[in-house]
Amino acid sequence: MAHMKLQEQIDADIKKAMLARDKVKLNALRAIKSAILLELTKEGAQGELEESVGMKILQKMLKQRQESAAIYNAQLRPELASEEEAQALVIEHYLPARMSEQEIGKVVQETIETMKATSMADMGKVIGAVNKQLAGKADGATIAALVKDALGSA
Repeated sequence: MAHMKLQEQIDADIKKAMLARDKVKLNALRAIKSAILLELTKEGAQGELEESVGMKILQKMLKQRQESAAIYNAQLRPELASEEEAQALVIEHYLPARMSEQEIGKVVQETIETMKATSMADMGKVIGAVNKQLAGKADGATIAALVKDALGSA
């Protein structure tokens, strides 16, 4: 993506999907657009969505699709699962590449050192700082676990 804002990219891709008659992609993109508009009205913001907020919305949507697909697979409903999985792939396209656990661990260590965090009492502050820094690039549960391990052994 050539530095196009998320909303502009989604709008442009909706038009492309309509022209291509790509129903699955269109449904996923419309869901993203709807979630963005909902967030904007909730914040009372005027037209512009912060990139970090957009990434959080996309991560939440991706997680929902993955969880739904898992439930459908468990219920032996592959036709519903495949729809959710296809939408998850579309959503994933707009998220930055995922970081490895090793890369996240490095950022966690640097943040702990920068904040001079020494105990579990600092855990919330460290997790918050790392989440903000890695918005969209790392899973919150992984960050929390790594921070807990690092502070637990500190």
